[in-house]
Amino acid sequence: MPDVDLMDIDLATLAYLAGSSANDAIVKRLHELGHKGVRMSHGYVLQHLVESEPKVGELGELLGVTQQSASKQLLELERLGYVKRVPDRVDGRIRRAQLTPRGQRLVEDSRRLRRELGVHGNDEVKRALVGLLVSTGGAEKVLKLQVVPDA
Repeated sequence: MPDVDLMDIDLATLAYLAGSSANDAIVKRLHELGHKGVRMSHGYVLQHLVESEPKVGELGELLGVTQQSASKQLLELERLGYVKRVPDRVDGRIRRAQLTPRGQRLVEDSRRLRRELGVHGNDEVKRALVGLLVSTGGAEKVLKLQVVPDA
């Protein structure tokens, strides 16, 4: 196998590889902390439940996916005990997604692990990655929290 100089890897590939490695490490640690079954894609759903209680259709719009895809993700998170669906306060026929206490712990554990692993990076690295996002047209989706990896 030939020697590889990591500095010879282009920024986009290096960013992808580093991000994937960091995310894999975080998911592994979450599993070790008792969050069995959680996947990286679940985090993209949970981020929308931290400060709101969307309906399935609203969640799909927020994520930029179909209602069926959002429903599938919620069902998985319900089965794992991180999310529950509750009646709307005004119209009891409508169900809204809400974090359970276990789901809130998952969010807190994920945030703590990201801090501990230093995945927030330094300003120079962040500027390079933000520049890459902007130049490739990906910034708008990120700002709208519509980034969802393949499930």
